[in-house]
Amino acid sequence: MRVGISGTHGTGKTTLAEALAGRLAGHVMAEEPYHLLDEEGYEFGFPPSAEDYRVLFARSMAGLGSPQDAIVFDRTPVDYLAYLAVTGVDPEDLVGAAALRSAFATLDLLVVTPITAETERVLPRAEMPRLRADMNDALLELVHADPLDAWADVPVLELDGPLEGRLSAVLKALGVRPQEP
Repeated sequence: MRVGISGTHGTGKTTLAEALAGRLAGHVMAEEPYHLLDEEGYEFGFPPSAEDYRVLFARSMAGLGSPQDAIVFDRTPVDYLAYLAVTGVDPEDLVGAAALRSAFATLDLLVVTPITAETERVLPRAEMPRLRADMNDALLELVHADPLDAWADVPVLELDGPLEGRLSAVLKALGVRPQEP
């Protein structure tokens, strides 16, 4: 199975991706594009610029093209489309719908981790709170409106419930029985 996890920074994406990759037999977790580019020497602005988000978007699109069948992605291209929207770039001007649709067609499930009252209360305070909130809103709008008709055929699971139930909710959506306690 191929699962993509999307959400603004500080919503528990990486923790969920690690838990999911550890729970699904034979699955690996794809490294987040930001970390891959950073390791390669790419210098990001702080906060990242629109150009930085374009580079991240391109890397994320390439990542979805990975031949690996059993993989969990910590971020998907829709994350970077949302960050770009916040910087004033129209996502529809960035990429063709066919390319985006083809990339998302490789996923069996798109999981969205929005900001919730519990993430705000329980998780560590994230940097750039305004960018974080704006990206969250842009992401949810993109995912629900799907203006590029890119993920209409991909099941989307929005995790707005308790943090402790996230892994079970994703496993259930994938048709995998949760382990007995």
